[in-house]
Amino acid sequence: MPPNAAPPLTQSLAQPLTSNTAEAFLKELFHVAVAASHPAQTLPHYLPKDTTAKALVIGAGKGAAAMAKVFEAHWQGPVRGLVVTRYEHGEYCQHIEVIEAAHPVPDAQGSLAAERTLALIDSAAPDEQIFCLLSGGGSSLLSLPVTGITLAQKQAINKALLKCGASIDEINCVRKHLSAIKGGKLALRAGKRPITTFAISDVPNDSPDVIASGPTVADPSTREQALNIMRKYSIDMPDNLTQWLHNPASETPKTLTNSTYQLIATPIDALNAASEFAKAQGITPLVLGDSIEGEACEVAKVFAGIAKFTAKHQQPLPTPCVILSGGETTVTVKGEGRGGRNAEFLLSLFHELKGQAGIYALACDTDGIDGTEDNAGALFDPSDYAKAQALALNSAQYLANNDGYSFFEHLNRLIITQPTRTNVNDLRAILVI
Repeated sequence: MPPNAAPPLTQSLAQPLTSNTAEAFLKELFHVAVAASHPAQTLPHYLPKDTTAKALVIGAGKGAAAMAKVFEAHWQGPVRGLVVTRYEHGEYCQHIEVIEAAHPVPDAQGSLAAERTLALIDSAAPDEQIFCLLSGGGSSLLSLPVTGITLAQKQAINKALLKCGASIDEINCVRKHLSAIKGGKLALRAGKRPITTFAISDVPNDSPDVIASGPTVADPSTREQALNIMRKYSIDMPDNLTQWLHNPASETPKTLTNSTYQLIATPIDALNAASEFAKAQGITPLVLGDSIEGEACEVAKVFAGIAKFTAKHQQPLPTPCVILSGGETTVTVKGEGRGGRNAEFLLSLFHELKGQAGIYALACDTDGIDGTEDNAGALFDPSDYAKAQALALNSAQYLANNDGYSFFEHLNRLIITQPTRTNVNDLRAILVI
């Protein structure tokens, strides 16, 4: 996939579906889903008709640099600004500065980017239109703790929330109440100056207050909820953090009058593109949802049951068919292995199916990064079960160690795409033929 532009939308594989072409179908289906959500395909359609005004651009997320590049290419007036993206997700922009920072645990570069973003807001001229470009990952990339809380403390809390299996909504609730920029505080900094946000959704239900922790929209969550989340997962907090969350000053703004928000790509867009691609190949799609949540290994057990039922009874639809879903599962880390939620889901599915004939599967993150590894996800076909046995790969043991990456690496089944410059969450596809 070309790193600097949206990949073309493929129309057909031009070959009949067999066990030999099933892998190619699944890979191309993922490619099509990602391409449909790339900002080069989507953002130009949402820009104002008049693009001759002065523009001040800020932003954060894994797709922020690609969004900035597209914005520059289509904006006719003067442009300046700054966006922050994950390391190795940068793009060359002529007028908008691109800073790279850490994800999913924030670092000093992200804090610097946040400070400079606030300074840019303060410097906005009366005749400049302010635009904010957001995508998944913005929460940790645009990280600025409130006064009195250190970056190290926020990093520790972030790591603990990621490890305990907290949902993205819960993680962002805590982040917002420890931040000087999230939860509407960026828009609050602009006073009465209007801010227009263009966002790529990577969260269930496409909630603007959750995408990148909602820096430009009012926040419905409360500091009491943040405290309850910390108690729920038994996460120890330093005294200064506890005191801050008990302080009314930690509450986020509940109303904002200067914010306009537009989603330019969502998980259902990717699923719809995948669905249309499947139809073009003569394969019936079944979309189960774009906001599937829960423990990855447990969700996989349910999907395995659906796939086996479909294969046996030709219900709820006849084969060949592909079962599609999106969303963001979680992993409660108990082992020392490698891999993200997609590898965990796929390994659990592999374990449940035990090489059942006619069932193939892929699970990938549309941003090209599954967890913190270098793969987008993985895939398997029925023959991989015998290969795993021959290699003495015990799927139950790898699951217990949260080591999906190593398991599929041994089978040479990892999918490595490099950064895709977009992020509409996970895509799971189970092909039944």
